[in-house]
Amino acid sequence: MKTIALTVLLSSVAAVQAHAVSIDQILNPSSGRVIYVAPSGNNGAEGSAEAPLKNIDKALKIAKAGDTIAVAAGSYSGTFNIGYLESDKPVKLYGSFNADFSARNLTNSPSIFAPANASAAKARKPMLSFTKSIDGAVVDGFVFDAGERNSYSPVKAKPDGVVTGMLLLPPQKATGQAPTVLEPIIKIPSSSAGGDMRISHNVFLNGPNFGIQAGLRKGKLSIHDNLFVANRMAAIEVYGTCAGSVSSMSAPCGSADIGHNTILFTWARLDDMQDMGYGIRVMTKLAYHIHDNVIGGNVRGGIDHTRFNKDEWITLENNLFAANKWGDMYYSPASNTQLNLRVEEFGDLPVASASGNRGEVPAQLKVDQAYLEGFLSVTYSEQPDLDRGSAANMWRSALGMNLVGSIRTKVSMFANRYPAEAAMRLIGAVDGVGARAL
Repeated sequence: MKTIALTVLLSSVAAVQAHAVSIDQILNPSSGRVIYVAPSGNNGAEGSAEAPLKNIDKALKIAKAGDTIAVAAGSYSGTFNIGYLESDKPVKLYGSFNADFSARNLTNSPSIFAPANASAAKARKPMLSFTKSIDGAVVDGFVFDAGERNSYSPVKAKPDGVVTGMLLLPPQKATGQAPTVLEPIIKIPSSSAGGDMRISHNVFLNGPNFGIQAGLRKGKLSIHDNLFVANRMAAIEVYGTCAGSVSSMSAPCGSADIGHNTILFTWARLDDMQDMGYGIRVMTKLAYHIHDNVIGGNVRGGIDHTRFNKDEWITLENNLFAANKWGDMYYSPASNTQLNLRVEEFGDLPVASASGNRGEVPAQLKVDQAYLEGFLSVTYSEQPDLDRGSAANMWRSALGMNLVGSIRTKVSMFANRYPAEAAMRLIGAVDGVGARAL
């Protein structure tokens, strides 16, 4: 996916401006260095605006805690197409600047991290991970698209008009390709030190194993104004990692503020659609403020609340739910009890607040029509195949052994790649809720 193509296709996107840090604040921070990155740069340069670096991973290597990395529009995949970014320190990553760093616009001048499938043969890591401290870290203004790194079937489970066949999970892979990397797009491992971090104004596309998966020991993780489309397992999974059990805690480890995101088409763990496939997972040991999101078209449910996190630590306010297949919330009020709830039933939840939520399919949400049609009509079937008269089974039968057969499965669609150009049109699409434009 090239920047110039996005610029042409997305120039008509309405600008619904969200509260964002100004360019002057980004480029003139009160502390720390600003390191500049541009496709025209050189990794041997000093990293100034006049002599930028070429690769984001190079900037991460030389940055110190608290530094800012400003990234110009363009397509990136890591030095030598390594396919991932990794930081062992809290830095501030700001993308989608124009060529002279005088303006930022995610839709017109996106900074795109979209490694090719060949990178999966070199490294099998999350697209971006913070491995140690995150306190003060920022990720703002990037398009993370795993669609080119994944392996898809060219023909299987490919509805008319959809750009690929189904996602192939390892060890399956398309001929001549490396297998899909089953890692999140952004990952904060349980071992990270915790702290306050912001992930905002980004696009998460075609993640094969979560959009964001984070362990938070302390502090506040703010996730707002992001677009999540066609990710697998869950768009957002954040859990507390401090010591102690939920039942023994008088207060949570920290908090997750999840607001003004648009979350669509989250796929299940497997193509039988029976497990996972959530927009947001309420995990354990954290306070969750989930508000002003558009959460629609998820396989299992818009929100998963089955891990017995304390209800008084959860607020659900002003969210719009649309066409989640099994329900708008998957909820466990007690052990061995699972309920699929629609938004109209949220008023009976014993959470701290559940106000202003509604079920609606907004006309402004112009999703890719072929993808929507395929998703809404997904089917899965199994057919046993047992040849009792085969030589092998006749021998097993004679010895009193169990007969052996196979099961043939058929699915009409599973985690197929969603086109980036179509996804970007969803930013700022619905007034008042969902991802707002940068």
